[in-house]
Amino acid sequence: MALAWPWNWPYLNAMVQPISTQHGMIAAPRPQGRVASAIVWGAASLGGLAVCGAAALWFHYGTTVFFEMIAAGISACF
Repeated sequence: MALAWPWNWPYLNAMVQPISTQHGMIAAPRPQGRVASAIVWGAASLGGLAVCGAAALWFHYGTTVFFEMIAAGISACF
């Protein structure tokens, strides 16, 4: 089956237009920087709190408790 019959060529010729790349381009919107920044700062804050908490427990209970916890975790895995 033919794409177009001979009497439809004027219709198809009117449909064929060159694609203009300069006039039709629209700049993509920038991603929301505030949301990404808030997520990064929140993650950094939680990470900092976790490190400070671990350091406080380390100084309070000593290294023995931490090494026993790590050894218990490894033995539980294997």
